[in-house]
Amino acid sequence: QVQLVESGGGLVQAGGSLRLSCAASGRTYSSMGWFRQAPGKEREFVAGISANGGNSYYADSVKGRFTISRDNAKTAVYLQMNSLTPEDTAVSYCASRRSWAILVSREYGAYDYWGQGTQVTVSS
Repeated sequence: QVQLVESGGGLVQAGGSLRLSCAASGRTYSSMGWFRQAPGKEREFVAGISANGGNSYYADSVKGRFTISRDNAKTAVYLQMNSLTPEDTAVSYCASRRSWAILVSREYGAYDYWGQGTQVTVSS
């Protein structure tokens, strides 16, 4: 029904930037978000954006550094990550709520579709 594919991860030095992309197949009108999971830790919310792109929310740890955006024409969502630190090292996942679930949620259980993940590694 809905398939998500992330890209843009890689290795970057502390202070550098990366831009993650998530391509969605299957038409949907829903909020989307980014989560990440570091080794040995639970998956955590990073950023989310409402269905119409009018509202975005961020984890405290990334406020002022990350920016989420979406392109409805391409049914894609992006995460611009600046001023990266080693604490940002994790597998990043794109997620989408089901159609017409328009509000952002911080909990991964609220999301119905997930990408395969892309590795982000930040060296000190």
